[in-house]
Amino acid sequence: MSTLLQLFFSFLQVGLFSVGGGYAAIPLIQNQVVEVHGLMTLAEFTDLITIAEMTPGPISINSATFVGMRLAGIPGVLLCTLGCIIPSFFICLTLAHFYYKYRSFQGVQTVLSALRPAVVALIASAGLSILMLGLFPNGFSMGLSGIHMVEGVIFLGALFLLRRYKLNAITVIFGSGVVGTAAYLLLGLL
Repeated sequence: MSTLLQLFFSFLQVGLFSVGGGYAAIPLIQNQVVEVHGLMTLAEFTDLITIAEMTPGPISINSATFVGMRLAGIPGVLLCTLGCIIPSFFICLTLAHFYYKYRSFQGVQTVLSALRPAVVALIASAGLSILMLGLFPNGFSMGLSGIHMVEGVIFLGALFLLRRYKLNAITVIFGSGVVGTAAYLLLGLL
């Protein structure tokens, strides 16, 4: 199967099975692109997710666009993005019809409540995966020798600023980038 068809069917699966929004799609995209088909490394994928996170728009579609561009150029962009969008479009269209018809039934509310924990677990899994790659790029080890201290300090500082002072996330992301760049420039010069 050609790379373009692999990409289209991979993102078609992502579009079909990612329940809960863009962040829930990240582990599915990672599974398809990195683990199942081996089209890129985890480090390359993490870089693409970082860029997709920083650009405007839904992260799953941005991720599909960036993965498609990285692996197959403009045709890859079109097929990955369409593969990601088509299932959602038809599923939403169908669900909207049934939801408006049956929204007063208790069973509908029960199903929606039951899906929330699964969505939280998928988002937590994606976040933990990216955090572990940032802190332990050579694999997890029990000692502190394998941890990247700069990333750890920036993560803890950002988490503290977000939770304690409720700063704007964009400000914290930008500040983390400035601090990280300065730290690596200073450490690179030493």
